[in-house]
Amino acid sequence: MKVEKYRLVDWEEPKTGLLIDENEEWVLVKHIPVDYVVDGYKLYRKAFIAKRTTGEAELFIAKVLQLKGVKTNKPAGFTFQKVVETLQWSQDRYGLFEFQDQSETELFYGRINSCRDGVLIIDMIKSKGEEEKAYEYEFEIEQIRVITFESDYFESIRLLWQDQKKNNNDL
Repeated sequence: MKVEKYRLVDWEEPKTGLLIDENEEWVLVKHIPVDYVVDGYKLYRKAFIAKRTTGEAELFIAKVLQLKGVKTNKPAGFTFQKVVETLQWSQDRYGLFEFQDQSETELFYGRINSCRDGVLIIDMIKSKGEEEKAYEYEFEIEQIRVITFESDYFESIRLLWQDQKKNNNDL
């Protein structure tokens, strides 16, 4: 069991995670937002990892997680893929995806609307579950650095979005 701290390019705050697996492009972790709390999965794109470390604090967190019996399993059906294919996998499995690009403070939830020439257009899912079709922003696929799924907030947005869809269909 290995806990690491990740410093991402141009982001101020390091991120901590329980290492699950990695390939040449991605690192898959169970996200540790604070202390010994495990909250969903994060995929960090290696091209944007400036530094990976395991210090005394991370060793202690690993010990606590091991005592708690936290598992280091991948989500069912998960395989490493390119950015758009991973977003599609999340959309197929959960109904939506979450990602971050250059901005450390912005999270984007949505569904793929279109993708071409390295640009992604999404149907944005807002924080109250409303869906905005063909959100008026073009995301550069090469700038997407984190993909998240199964976190508490992700599940909350997913449930709100499903409720909005159900209520809109009832009208």
